[in-house]
Amino acid sequence: MLSYLLVFTVIVTVEAQIIKGEQKNDSCMCKISSSIWAFPTARFEGVQKQLQTCEENLIEYHNKIKGSNVQMPKMELSLKNIKARLKPFEYLDTNGLYNTLHLQQLIQELDEMYNTARDAQKKNPSKETNDLLKELTNAKKDVQNMYKNNIFNLETMKSRLRVLNNRVQTCKTIPEDFRSACHQRIISNISSPVVTKLNSISKSYISGAWGRDAKQDSKERYWEHCLVSGNQYGNTIRMYNSYEDFMASKNYKDEYIASSYYHKNAVQGSGTILYDNTVFYQCYGTAEICSFNITTQTSKRMKLDGAGIDNKFPFCYYSCRDWTDIDLEADQDAVWVIYATEENHGNIVVSRLDPLELNITHTWKTHLFKRSVTSTFMVCGVLYATRFVNTYEEEVFYAFDTTTGQEINSLSLPFEKVSSGIANLNYNPVDRRLYMYNDGYLLAYNTFK
Repeated sequence: MLSYLLVFTVIVTVEAQIIKGEQKNDSCMCKISSSIWAFPTARFEGVQKQLQTCEENLIEYHNKIKGSNVQMPKMELSLKNIKARLKPFEYLDTNGLYNTLHLQQLIQELDEMYNTARDAQKKNPSKETNDLLKELTNAKKDVQNMYKNNIFNLETMKSRLRVLNNRVQTCKTIPEDFRSACHQRIISNISSPVVTKLNSISKSYISGAWGRDAKQDSKERYWEHCLVSGNQYGNTIRMYNSYEDFMASKNYKDEYIASSYYHKNAVQGSGTILYDNTVFYQCYGTAEICSFNITTQTSKRMKLDGAGIDNKFPFCYYSCRDWTDIDLEADQDAVWVIYATEENHGNIVVSRLDPLELNITHTWKTHLFKRSVTSTFMVCGVLYATRFVNTYEEEVFYAFDTTTGQEINSLSLPFEKVSSGIANLNYNPVDRRLYMYNDGYLLAYNTFK
C-alpha cells in the first residue's frame, strides 16, 4: 500500500495545520476535523471591542481637533494682548532692573552726596548731617572694599544709596516758613465731594485738570484745562475770577498757552497746575517742564533728566490713564514734579522746583512703582498716592515725607468719586481742598477738617 502525504493548509487566524492521508482503493483518504474551521467568536469579539475603542478614541481626538480650531484664534489673540501689555516693561530686561550699577558711578554718586551733605553741615551744623557724613564715608569705604575683594553686591548698594540720597535731600536748605506752615503733616480725613460739576466744554473731554491758584495770598482765580486731540494735547486754559463765575461757567477768559496743539510750547498730558498765575505743565512731546506766565505772556522750559514720557510710566493701577507720565503739583512755596525713571526702576521720583527760576532744587527717590498707583498729590511736602477701589471709590494708601524721608504704607483714606478714571488730582494749600478731574467731572474735597 502506497502511502501518500496529503497536506492541507488551513489558515485560521494566521495558524496552519498539516494532515496526513492514505491511499485506499485508488483513492486518497484523510480525516479532517471540522473543529479547525470553528468561528473564533471570542477572538472576534475581542477584535470588535478593540475596533470600537479605536473608533471612540478617533471621535474624541477629532472633537479635540475641532475644539482646538476654535480655541487657537482666541489663544493667538490672548498672546498678542500679553505681548502688548508686556511691551512697556521691556526696559526692565534691556536696561532697567537687571542692569548692574558700575562701581565708578557709585563713587561719583557718593562724592556728590558727600559734598552736598558737607555744604549743608557748614551752613547749618546739626547732629543729623554729622551722622550722615559718617555714613557716607563708611559707604565709600564699602565701595573701595568691593573693588579690592571683587565682591559686587551692586543692587544692594544702590538701594542703600537711594536711602542716603533722600536723607541728603532732606538736609539741604528748605525755607523755614515752608516747614513751619505745615503743623500737621499727615492728612487724616477726606470729605465727601463739596463740588461736583461737569467741565464747561463737553462731557467728552475726559482728561484734563482744574483747581484754584495755589499761591498763598494770591488773587482768587479758578482755572480749568481740558485736553483735546485724543485726550493728549492742549493749548488753552480757561480762567475765572470768582468761585461764582466758575460754578456758573460764565465771565471766563481763555488764555492761549501756545498758538496750536502741536506747538513746541503746547501742553502734553493732564499733569497741569496753576501757581502764582503761572501754568506749569509737561511740554509738548519732550521730557521737559514748561511754565507760562499769564500776566507777562512769557514761557520758560527746563529738561527733566531721565523722565519717562509717551506712556512709558503713566498712572496705571486699574487701567492705564494715557499721558500721565509727568504730574505737576503745587504747595505752600514750591512746585513739585512727580515722575519715574528707568534708573529708579520705574519707581516714583519727586523733585522740588523753584517756581521763579524753574530749576530743580531737591530730588527724592521712592520705592513706589508709578504704574501701581492711580494718582498722586502733594500736601506740606508729603507725597500721597491713591489706588482704585471701585468705580465710585478711591483710596489714599501711601505717603512719602520729604522732610523725614519716611515712607508710610499703612494709610487707608477712602473718598468718593463719580466715575472710574482720574486724570488729575491736586491739593490747594489756600483753601486746603483736593481738586479732581474725574472723567470730565470736576470734584473738590475738604481735608484736615
